[in-house]
Amino acid sequence: MESKTTYYEKPGKENTDSTLELARERGEVLGIKTFVVASSTLATALKAVDVFKGCKVVVVTHCAGYLEKNPKEFEEESRKIVEKKGGVIVMAAHAFGAIHRSLNTNAPGTPIPVSNNIGDIIAMSYRTFGQGTKVACEIAAMAADAGHLRVDEEIISIGGTGRGVDTAIVLQPSYSHRFFNTKVKEIICKPRL
Repeated sequence: MESKTTYYEKPGKENTDSTLELARERGEVLGIKTFVVASSTLATALKAVDVFKGCKVVVVTHCAGYLEKNPKEFEEESRKIVEKKGGVIVMAAHAFGAIHRSLNTNAPGTPIPVSNNIGDIIAMSYRTFGQGTKVACEIAAMAADAGHLRVDEEIISIGGTGRGVDTAIVLQPSYSHRFFNTKVKEIICKPRL
């Protein structure tokens, strides 16, 4: 089998439109109708529900209080639009982090020191392929944990570096408690690091 992989010169949100389009095109070729998209403010989610119209779109966003006490990072109006267009929103703690990270940081957004925690090791290993690859693998587990993905079917998972998205991969997801059953099948696009 041959498949084209696109490499961006730089990571970042300027790759969002291209990443969503490349993911849609590959999904059509493979017959994949389920897309998982990272979107903390829902700006990317608003684009994704239009690009993937007619498909299942699961948007994974930060848990409430991720950056500061209580608030969500997105506007309620954005949530309503995404859901009206058929998107599902999952707010969850990071699958590779969560509770142990509360021991490693003093303030939200503060860099987390590398520890010997397996979640940190997995996250840092995926980051060798780029932040978007780490995000794409992690959000697939989070969406599966929330009951929005089948783990016996391939999906396309889309993550990014900071804001927007710059990485799309084909994978067979697994739950976080069975994470090593996750299978990355193809890289559609990512930044060239």
